[in-house]
Amino acid sequence: MNAARHKGILRTWVDDKGFGFIAPTGGGPEVFVHISSLPRDRTRPVAGERVSYELGAGRDGRPQALHVVRDALGPIDDAPATRRPPRSSPASRPPRRASGWLGRSLWVVLFAALAWGAHQRWSQRAMPGADPHPLAVEHPAETADPGVPTATEGFRCDGRQHCSQMRSCAEAKAFLRHCPNQKTDGDGDGVPCELQWCNGG
Repeated sequence: MNAARHKGILRTWVDDKGFGFIAPTGGGPEVFVHISSLPRDRTRPVAGERVSYELGAGRDGRPQALHVVRDALGPIDDAPATRRPPRSSPASRPPRRASGWLGRSLWVVLFAALAWGAHQRWSQRAMPGADPHPLAVEHPAETADPGVPTATEGFRCDGRQHCSQMRSCAEAKAFLRHCPNQKTDGDGDGVPCELQWCNGG
């Protein structure tokens, strides 16, 4: 059974404190009203408005207006005491895709760096005779021949096989000793390019 509703006029309203007093239309003492008993319609009550209300008891036991309806607005909310959370504006919402975009960017950069490194290594191996290491002498004691260069002299196996491609006897000996598929020692006596560079043996 619904509680009886009373009519009155909002006689006073203290906006900064959120309360006021209603003068009942039928006469009698003014009734206290708190902002929590008014509907949450985002408008402020004004003294002189006509209202209807249910009569109840406040925390101190004194009469208090409950479930107040402002006649100018009509019923707005079945539960006026419940406050709805304010909706966040688009500007205050955090960007949803920022972290995902950043993560994808980092993966792209990492992939590009790995691809570049692999390309550099492949390029060095793909170049003909591009051995990054100089001719190394496995047994330093065997380099008694002063005509055979050591690794510090910087010769590299770069694909040259013929005497016409050599620049000195020392280079021809180094290529014969350390590089495969050499054509510089035709008679197989261990002395390369005897007619061009190492003619003295």
